[in-house]
Amino acid sequence: MLTAVINIWLARRKSREEEISRLRTAFAEAFAAHSAYKEMPYAIRRRRFDALPEERVRLSESLREIQGNLSYHLAWTKIESEAVGAAYAELVQELHKTAGVAMRAAWEAPPIENDTAMNIPPAQIDLSALQPLETAYIAAVRAHLDTVKPWWSR
Repeated sequence: MLTAVINIWLARRKSREEEISRLRTAFAEAFAAHSAYKEMPYAIRRRRFDALPEERVRLSESLREIQGNLSYHLAWTKIESEAVGAAYAELVQELHKTAGVAMRAAWEAPPIENDTAMNIPPAQIDLSALQPLETAYIAAVRAHLDTVKPWWSR
C-alpha cells in the first residue's frame, strides 16, 4: 500500500513538473514572437539595397508569419491565464504602435548600403516604450507559474 501511494505521488509530481515546463516554454515562445516583431524595424532598415523587390517580399512574408504567431500567442495566453493574457495583450498593443511607427519610418528610409550604417542609433529606432510592458509580462508569467507550482517547491 505504501509503495502504491509513493508511486502515485511520484507520478503526480512528474506530471506537474512537465506541466510547468510546458508553460514556461509556451510563455517564452510568446515573448519570442514579440521579440521577432520588435526586430522588424531593424531588418527593414538593413534590407538589401541591390534586390529591393525580393526584399519587400521576403520581409513582408516574414512579418506575416510573425503576426500570425502573435495572434496565436495572444489567444493562448488569454486562455491559459487572465492576468498573463492581459499583460501580453497590453504588450502587443504597444508593440504594434511603437514598432509599427518604426517600421513605417524604416520603409521610407533608403536601404543601408555600407557597413558603417549598420549601427542604428536609438534616435532612429526607439523602442524603449516597450520595456515597462515587457517587465510587466514577465512578472505576470512568474506570478502565474508560482500559483501552478506545488507548495513544497516554492
